[in-house]
Amino acid sequence: MPIDDVVLNFSPASLVILNVVLAVIILGIALEVRPADFRTVLRSPKAVVLGIAAQYLLLPAVTVGIALLLNVPASIALGMILVACCPPGGISNVLTHRAHGDVALSASMTAVSNLVAIIVMPLNVAFWAALSPSTATLMRDFSLDRGGMLIQVLLIIGVPFAVGMPLARRFPGLTDRLRPWVQRIGLIALLAFIVAGTASNLGPLREHLGTIFLVVLLHDAVALAVGYWAAAAVRLDEPSRRAVTFEVGARNTGLGLGLTLTFFAGLGGMAMVAAWWGIWDILAGLVLAAWWRRRDAKRAAGLDGQREEAL
Repeated sequence: MPIDDVVLNFSPASLVILNVVLAVIILGIALEVRPADFRTVLRSPKAVVLGIAAQYLLLPAVTVGIALLLNVPASIALGMILVACCPPGGISNVLTHRAHGDVALSASMTAVSNLVAIIVMPLNVAFWAALSPSTATLMRDFSLDRGGMLIQVLLIIGVPFAVGMPLARRFPGLTDRLRPWVQRIGLIALLAFIVAGTASNLGPLREHLGTIFLVVLLHDAVALAVGYWAAAAVRLDEPSRRAVTFEVGARNTGLGLGLTLTFFAGLGGMAMVAAWWGIWDILAGLVLAAWWRRRDAKRAAGLDGQREEAL
């Protein structure tokens, strides 16, 4: 069966569960936000503006180009565009920390980017999808309800921020203890949902798994490269480049999956791109962070050796 004709079956109850899980993940991000994060934006406006522009302008534009170049099926192309328009996930802060990046900048960009996504994301999906004939046709077939998408994004992102930020400000000690558990529970629940949902719908998708794997692998690598080289182009320092890399490369694809199931009837290619992205970008991010850490260790060892020789 062509992947554009595959539709995943999820019950209304499972969609409610997914939206709750996504809200918990965003709450974990919101509990980490402090007023100092927004002061970081004022101190480093170039880095934050660059990061947001790379996420919501540069990455979607490059994504449309990749989809056209590879001539992927329309549902996969639309899934790629939807993922590219998602805000960054909380895992970006963890990856930045593991890579010796600028964690304060990462947290600031995550907070601001998620708030920007409430308004920008529905418009962005519609705009970039309209640039490709195949994805534009799919958008017409499903008659995207931009207002409905705006409301859903607002509920999933806006409400957790409205709850989490005041809690973090009023009860910092309590939220510091709760935050790691909220983040872990949200991430584990999302991964469990993706695995269970994929397994239950695997039959019609089996023949397309190789294509989806390769497309996501390439797309994620390009997203990471876009973040790093965009930051390098404006001459940010190395820790800031690493932060921007993961802000652009680690998308909140759980949100993309939820929107696919709600507004695109669980279209197989879209859902599988979002689902596999949610797993692969963590794996790829951990590998990249480990490589950077090893490189830093080797450089530090080399500098120590040079100092000893000088003495």
